[in-house]
Amino acid sequence: MEKIDDHLKPSHSVSAGAATEKWEEASTGIRTVETMLRLAPVGLCVAALVIMLKDSQTNEYGEVSYSSLSAFRYLVHANGICAGYSLLSAAIAAMPGSSSTMPRVWTFFCLDQILTYVVLAAGAVSTEVLYLAYKGDDAITWSDACSSFGSFCHKATASVIITFVVVCFYVALSLISSYKLFTRFDPPTVVDSDKNVEVAVFGS
Repeated sequence: MEKIDDHLKPSHSVSAGAATEKWEEASTGIRTVETMLRLAPVGLCVAALVIMLKDSQTNEYGEVSYSSLSAFRYLVHANGICAGYSLLSAAIAAMPGSSSTMPRVWTFFCLDQILTYVVLAAGAVSTEVLYLAYKGDDAITWSDACSSFGSFCHKATASVIITFVVVCFYVALSLISSYKLFTRFDPPTVVDSDKNVEVAVFGS
C-alpha cells in the first residue's frame, strides 16, 4: 500500500501544477473582461440615478416627483449602491492575483448575486409603477397619470430602461464569478484509506 501511495503522489502534484498553470494563462484575459464589465455599470447606474433624481414636473394638474413614489426612491438607492460596488469591485478585480484566494472569490460570487437581484427588483417594481401610470387601473377607477405628466413618465422610463441594462451586465458578472469559483476550486475531499480513493464531500 505504501508503494502505491508513493506512486500516486507525484502524479497528483503534476496534475495540480498543470491545472494551476492552465488557470494562470486564462486568468489575465478573464480579469480584463471582468474589469471592463464591472466598470461599465458605474456610468449607467449614475445616469439612471441622476435622471430619476431630477425627475419632477409641475403643471396645472399638480406636482409630481420621484420622491413621491417609494418604488422610484428604491431605484435611486439601488443604483447608488450598485455604482459604488461596481467601482470598488472593478479596482479589486484589476489587481493581479485578485482571484487567488477562495475567500475573495466567494465574496465576489455572493455580492454579485446579491447586487443582481437588488437591481433587478428595483427595475421590476418601478416597471409596475410605470405600467399603472401609463395604463391606469379601471378596477379601482385609477386613471392614467402619464397623459397629464408626460415628461415625468418619459424620464422615469429612461431611468428604468438603463437599470435593466445594468441588470444584463450583472447577469454576465454573476456567470463569470460562478465560473471562477467552481473551476478554480474543488470541493473538499476525504481520502478513503481502505481504497486509497479521494471522495468529494459536499456540505461538510
